[in-house]
Amino acid sequence: MGLADGMVSGAMHSSANTIRPALQILKTAPGASVVSSIFFMLLEDGVKVFGDCAINVAPNAKELAEIAIASAKTSIQFGIEPRVALLSYATGESNSGDLIDTVIEATKLAQKKAEEEGFLDPKLIEGPLQFDAAVDPAVAAVKAKDSLVAGRANW
Repeated sequence: MGLADGMVSGAMHSSANTIRPALQILKTAPGASVVSSIFFMLLEDGVKVFGDCAINVAPNAKELAEIAIASAKTSIQFGIEPRVALLSYATGESNSGDLIDTVIEATKLAQKKAEEEGFLDPKLIEGPLQFDAAVDPAVAAVKAKDSLVAGRANW
C-alpha cells in the first residue's frame, strides 16, 4: 500500500515471526539465493550495520558474499557509506582453518561483485577481520595497519 518504508521488530517477537511476514508479502529480491537479516545499531560513534545476525548459521562463501553485498547495498540506501568487514576469529593471515578460508573466499567474491556492479570500491570490503580489529582503531593499527576498513568498519 506504500504506507511504510521499513519495519522494526524482533525485540518482543521471535525472529521467525519477524521474518515470516516479509517473506510472505515482500518476497526475496530478484536473483537472491539466500535470505538474510540486517541490524542497524546506533552507537556513540555512529550507526553500525550488522549483516545477518539472525538467520544463517553457517553460510558458505557464496552465501556470505551475497549477504555482504545485500547488506552493503541496504546501508547505501539508508545513506551509510559502507566499510565492510567480514568477521572471523582471525585477522588476515594470523591463523588458518576452514572457517577462515570461507571468509577469504567470500571477501574475494564480494569484492568482485562490488567492482562489477560499481556501487562500492572493492577496497572497502575486507576480511577476515576480528571484531576488535574491525572497529577499534588502536587494535587495527597493530593487527591490520594498512587496512582501509579495519578500525573504521561500519558493516
